Amino acid sequence: MGDLMKRLTAFFRAQPVLVIAFFAAAVTAFLIPPDAAYLGYCNRTVLIELFCLMAAVAGLRGAGLFEHAARMLLKGAGNIRRLGLIFVVLTGLSAMLVTNDVALLTFVPLTLVVYTGIRDEKSRILTIVLETAAANLGSMLTPVGNPQNLFLYEEFHLTALDFLRTMALPGILGALCLFALHLLLPKTACTADTKTPPPIPKWQTAGFTALFVLCLLTVFHVIPDWACLVAAVVISLTVSPKTLLQVDYALLATFVCFFVFVGNISRIEAVRELISGMMQGRELLVSALLSQVISNVPAAVMLANFTQEGMLLLLGVDIGGFGTLIASLASLISFQLYRKDPAAKSGRFLLVFSVINFTMLALLLGAELVYLHLLH
Repeated sequence: MGDLMKRLTAFFRAQPVLVIAFFAAAVTAFLIPPDAAYLGYCNRTVLIELFCLMAAVAGLRGAGLFEHAARMLLKGAGNIRRLGLIFVVLTGLSAMLVTNDVALLTFVPLTLVVYTGIRDEKSRILTIVLETAAANLGSMLTPVGNPQNLFLYEEFHLTALDFLRTMALPGILGALCLFALHLLLPKTACTADTKTPPPIPKWQTAGFTALFVLCLLTVFHVIPDWACLVAAVVISLTVSPKTLLQVDYALLATFVCFFVFVGNISRIEAVRELISGMMQGRELLVSALLSQVISNVPAAVMLANFTQEGMLLLLGVDIGGFGTLIASLASLISFQLYRKDPAAKSGRFLLVFSVINFTMLALLLGAELVYLHLLH
């Protein structure tokens, strides 16, 4: 019994959002018993696209492609400030294509390794916090940048131009803010690890690059989702079977649980009236604030049924990724990776993280509210 409790406790600590989502779905299942309508809760296309993207990125990461690219750019870094800027730019740009959590899973561990020989904890913390902000900022600019974008892109039938127009203001302001914050890093000379990594396996790189392209074509409705799913399984089994074990199935399960939860509460008339009343005319503010409590992915799934203003909801949950540590699941990834380091100072990290993220939340949210007010 004691061993079982330890396993359950460890699982809860490792996957708190999944556990909460599961219990939320289970509670609503008592209020709305399972029936035929449950089959329509889950957005199949979103789940397939997420699975295929994670498989493609895991395969490319396993091939060492991201590490090679990072090390090539690191050769030009001569001081901590420039090194930090390189990491921030790399993380932000990669998050636009491979999601914010994958970008952080790639670059935060590399940052920890590079900073081992520098021994400047303040700079290391600031760099990782800025990387986290850059990942959340970069990911909001594309449909494939994060799970909520992918979901809302499909749910509201958005276009790439919709994203560009909607995210231009927060994107520019956020980038300027990150550039200004990176100036807090010192110009202390440093030497990054420039050891030559193992050669890139050509077949694995080619196979998963092709899969990534297929994922993009699926997102933009060029090929059907089932074809991409078949390609993901075939390519993974042929080139690198272990890639299928590296897919974040917990994230997929979390989505399923939230689909059930949201589907059920949307069938409760009192809840529908309450949320609809709160959302009307306040989509941006409500979605950003709710993201602070339950994170922006479930906030997007939950609120999508209660508004037709998809662009305002998109803005709210993406800007809402800044703020608390749980506002974005990607931020939790950064913190988890950092706190496992023997030299980690978690309290200082949380302080720096909170100051920077709440500042960016206030700046971006305030700017959008003023802009929308001026439009009307």
